[in-house]
Amino acid sequence: MKNSERIDELIAGLADWRGEMLANVRKAILAADGEIVEEWKYMGSPVWYRDGMIAVGIAHKDKVKLTFANGAHLADPDQLFNAGLEGNQRRAIDFSEGSKVQARALRDLVRAAIEYNQSKAKKKSRA
Repeated sequence: MKNSERIDELIAGLADWRGEMLANVRKAILAADGEIVEEWKYMGSPVWYRDGMIAVGIAHKDKVKLTFANGAHLADPDQLFNAGLEGNQRRAIDFSEGSKVQARALRDLVRAAIEYNQSKAKKKSRA
């Protein structure tokens, strides 16, 4: 089974608001860049990559958590990050029931994560 099919299956299996929320988050992420790759890792979680990890999405009992691998290094002008703010690497967005996905702002944040990944890759290639 392909990674995208596993993610489809996960979303379909979430019969409550979390399925729709994860689907909306996924749609915004994939719309940010045509070269984003979906993977299935961490005991059954969707993970999005482009030149490095962008984010992992997990449906918890009371929220959908989108954790950005390098979120602490990203500008967040729309103040989407609302969890993990004390960490020095990761930052997360917790979506609770009734939350709205700010698609444009999320796409911008994903693009910033891609730019960060690309800048790290360029630094490594120069070394």
